This record gives sequence, C-alpha cells and structure tokens, in this order.
Amino acid sequence: MLSTVYSAGIRGVDGYIVTVECDVRDRTSYFEIVGLPDASVKEAKERIRSGIENIGINFPEAAIVVNMAPADMKKTGTAYDFAMIIGILRSSGYITPTVDMSKKCFIGELSLSGGVRGVPGALSMVLAARDAGMSEVYVSADNAPEASVVSGIDIYGVNNVTEALGHLNGRKLLEKTAFDPDYLRNRGSDAIPDFSDVKGQQKAKRAMEIAAAGGHNILLIGPPGTGKSMLAKRLPTILPDLTFDEAVEVTKIYSIAGMLPEGVSLMTTRPIRSPHHTMSAASLAGGGINPRPGEISLSHNGVLFLDELPEFSKQVTEVLRQPLEDGEITITRANGKLKFPSSFMLMCAMNPCKCGFRGHPTKRCTCRPENVKTYLSRISGPLLDRIDIQVEMPSLTNAEISGSETGEPSAVIRERVNKARSFSAARFEGSGVYCNAKMTPKQIRQFCAESMTESAKLLLTDAFERLGLSARGYDRILKVARTVADLAESEGIEAPHIAEAIQLRTLDRNYW
Repeated sequence: MLSTVYSAGIRGVDGYIVTVECDVRDRTSYFEIVGLPDASVKEAKERIRSGIENIGINFPEAAIVVNMAPADMKKTGTAYDFAMIIGILRSSGYITPTVDMSKKCFIGELSLSGGVRGVPGALSMVLAARDAGMSEVYVSADNAPEASVVSGIDIYGVNNVTEALGHLNGRKLLEKTAFDPDYLRNRGSDAIPDFSDVKGQQKAKRAMEIAAAGGHNILLIGPPGTGKSMLAKRLPTILPDLTFDEAVEVTKIYSIAGMLPEGVSLMTTRPIRSPHHTMSAASLAGGGINPRPGEISLSHNGVLFLDELPEFSKQVTEVLRQPLEDGEITITRANGKLKFPSSFMLMCAMNPCKCGFRGHPTKRCTCRPENVKTYLSRISGPLLDRIDIQVEMPSLTNAEISGSETGEPSAVIRERVNKARSFSAARFEGSGVYCNAKMTPKQIRQFCAESMTESAKLLLTDAFERLGLSARGYDRILKVARTVADLAESEGIEAPHIAEAIQLRTLDRNYW
C-alpha cells in the first residue's frame, strides 16, 4: 500500500516541504530510502525498525521503499524520521485509512524506544509548512514551544509515536500548543552592566546612543583603559526592543544553528556576538559542507563586536564588506548558492597604535612612525567607509575617575532610543526597513535629502568639498543626521543635526 505524508527540511535559513512516499508491498523483505538522502537519513532505517518494535508493533516483513521528494535536493539531518515511521505505519494498516494526511506535517527525530526528539530549525520548517497550506504540524514536545510562535497553524507536541497514533486514530487526542502573545513583553530584568558605571566619555556615550537608535556601525579608538570594552558590554542594555518579525528572524537563525537556549521559544533580546580575533573567514561568513550560519548571521538584527580590530586578519575583515552593504551574505557551494541574512550593527574597538599610547597625555608611545602606519593599514579604506560613526576616546583625568558623579542609567538612554525608533517607524511601515542605517538610496532622498533645511544643505555641501567625502560617506552622514533628528523628534534635518553627524564621521581623516 502506498501512503504519502509530509515533512520539512532546511536550506540555508529557510524551510521547504518534503513529500515522503512510503510503499509497503508483500514481497521479499527489504527496506530502501531514496531521494538523495545523506548518511544520517539512511541511518533512519535502524531507528525506524527499533522504534516500531519497541512500541509493541511487529516490523512489517515486506518490501519497503521510502521516497523523499523533491528527489534532486540533498536531504540531510534527522527531521524526516517521524514522517517516515508514520508513513510506514499507515501503509501497514496501523492508521485509519480515512484520516486525511494531506494537510499534516511531521517533523522530528526518532529514538530507538519510539520517542520523538527535537531537531534544529523547527521554526523555519513550521513556517514552510504554513506557507505550503498545511493546517497541522506534529513536532517533538521539545520543539513545540518554538513551533507555536507561528500563527495560522495548529501545533501538536508529541513525546512518542504511540501518542501520535492515538491522536490520529481518534483514541486520545493531543492538546494544541499555544503561544503566549505577551512573550515579547516578558523580557525579565535588564542586564547587570549599566551605562551609569562608565565614568566620563560623554561624547562616546552620545555616539553609542545615536548608533543604537539608528542601527549605525561605530568605531571606538583610544588607549587601553579608556572604556571601549566597557561601553561595548553595556550596548545591549540600550538597544531598542525587537519587533515580533525581527524576533522570529533571529530565532530561526539560532534554531538552525542549534544555539537556541533551552526553554526559550522566541528570542526577545538582540544578539551580540564578540568573536576572538583568531577566527577564520569561514567562521565569520558561515559555511561547511552543509552550510550553517556564521558569526555575521548570528548577529542578524543585533550587534557584531570586533575588539582589537587591527588584530583580525585582513582576509576576515574584508568578508564584512558585502554583508554590511547588502544585509545578506551568499555562500556558494557545488550544489548551489545559499543566502543567509546579515543585517547587523558593526561595533569595532581599537588602539591608536600597536603599543596603544599614541597621543596619550602622560605615557610615551614606543612605536615608530612606519609601525603605526603598518598597524593602521590593516584596516582597509572601503571597510572604514562603511563605518558611520567614528569616535576617539581620550584618557580619563583623575577628577573624572575619582568623582562620585554617575552618568545616566541604561534604562533612561534606552527609553530615548525606543522613542527615536518609534518616531521613525511610520516612515518605514511596510518597507521591511527597521532602522535608518538600512535605508535604501530612494529612502535617503525621500526622508533625508528632501527634509533638510537650506542651512543644513549648505553645511553638508561645504563638508563634502572640504573632507573629500565619497558618495557612500555622503549618504552615511545623511543617515546619521536623520537619527540625530529622530532623537530630537524633529521631522526635518537641521544644521545642528548635520554638524553632529559630520563630527562623528571625520576621525578617519586624522588616522588614515
């Protein structure tokens, strides 16, 4: 008897429907899986055989052929196990023939006891099932909270195959897994590090606020001990709230990478990744035989922090150029191309020279001029041109360090950041753009160039000629100025907004 059931697989960060056809015939006993399966899929034969026998059913002594379509796409992973065992049991008469399987999708790995285990990427697979017109998805109970994020489809969490058979045959129905719509608001307490801990550095704090409000890339340059890493650790405490759509995108990536924290069904805070400078270009971009997201994609809708930027190899830092511009990264392999989302905020920190004390008021720099030039040349001009905000952090005075005065707490700064994002939200509604840093050229003309006052236009024209800005640098000053105006809740961009954006953009002229 031939039965058709449905499962789902992963390609890149998106899911796709897999049709599982199971044919059980009264012939010489054998068991074959076709449809371009990899080793992990072929091993399912032994998991299915043991699973059926351990739930008290005799494994059919028959010719069993399982075909997975589309047959020209490589099938990897263990998510198809559940669909295959359901298909074989239906063909063998253990599921009522009148049960309609055309709108049901089964996702999960089998244990030898017949249990159903969770798999990475469940959220992407359930989204694919919903988009394909499925009405019910059966997943492991471990994956059910994550899968319930998807609206418009019924999610059933299953512990073992026996429970699934009982539900499908109408003997003991399973309860649907519901998602808490208030989940995003239940964020818990803020992180312990707070901006009020940072002494002085008012210009750097203001720059961080602007960067967080607009999603702008930022570079901090200063001697050791000026607070660069301290500010970076506190950046998550002022980042704007994730929208629901952004949270789903982040959760998809972390689920596929197998990095979704235990007990978390939806990521509610923006990710911040801080890889070591010894990492490879492949670790940053993603890849492998079956490509998985790298640090760039794991930072999607969040922050990628590169401390000691010149210590990263040039091969690694140059990987950043395309995703910073396009918001996605393309991985090419022999079996095709995959695109991973990579819309992130880049934050970098570095010393002014190898020893770190160039320009220090009291400590002497031991670097030769040619050594300083070599150190700074590790950062290319095209990468610098993609960094919107560049801030020099001077050494703190004794009065600033020993003073009892504390700065603004993160909660106050974050409130302003969220207000700025809300102020700009109406402009981007329905465009897929969430922050000023990701504006398209058309949006820059519409929301920036056309909203400038005459004095702002004159100031920007003068800066363009004096500083020798590139077209990209010109656009990025406009984007930062738009964010400064949003923080001031101003519809138009005025001269002070342009002036502050220019001040935050000129540091590379002093060093490079």
